[in-house]
Amino acid sequence: MRFKTYKPFIIILAFILCLTLTVALIASFWPKYEDQFFEFGLLGKDKRAEAYYPNDNSTLILGSQLNWYIFIHNHMGSDQNVVVKVKLVNSSVGLEIDQHNEALIFDSLVEFPLLLPVNNTLLVPFSWTVVDASPQENSIILKQLIINDQVFDVDIPAVSNSFFRMVFELWVYDSSSESYTFGWTSQGEFHSAQFYVGFRISQT
Repeated sequence: MRFKTYKPFIIILAFILCLTLTVALIASFWPKYEDQFFEFGLLGKDKRAEAYYPNDNSTLILGSQLNWYIFIHNHMGSDQNVVVKVKLVNSSVGLEIDQHNEALIFDSLVEFPLLLPVNNTLLVPFSWTVVDASPQENSIILKQLIINDQVFDVDIPAVSNSFFRMVFELWVYDSSSESYTFGWTSQGEFHSAQFYVGFRISQT
């Protein structure tokens, strides 16, 4: 008699347990559609989104040093190997910022290969100085920079009163092609991350 009294309860409990295990099993195989992405940006000398230029003036005097931090956060769900490529161009170069997922065809000025753990943030110091520029008729030619204590010789002209652009691109290692690509795939769509900061060089 006692078993008959608890039999409905035992059946209900067994059904709930079976249902719970079934849902858990299905969930383990069900595709996850969480958006996967990187946060990619630039911080100023105080590791904040401000104070990028001396006296907040983007027209630089030769020899003035700028101290920035490249900011990257990994929301990709796994550890990622990335490379930050920094390119220097003048304002005549068209930039397709995150529109067509196309990198600039210009060579990198400097590159930062990084291992970025999942759900982790890296701040990459980027200290730089323009040390040599040559004024010409109606133009100025940027000749030499120091980036993180390394000297880089360049030859980039710009029309007077126009500006230069320091372009930052995020390249991500793709295991299927065993190479770095400009961007990543999330939810079946391809995304990329690129930004630039403009500056002028004082001719006085």
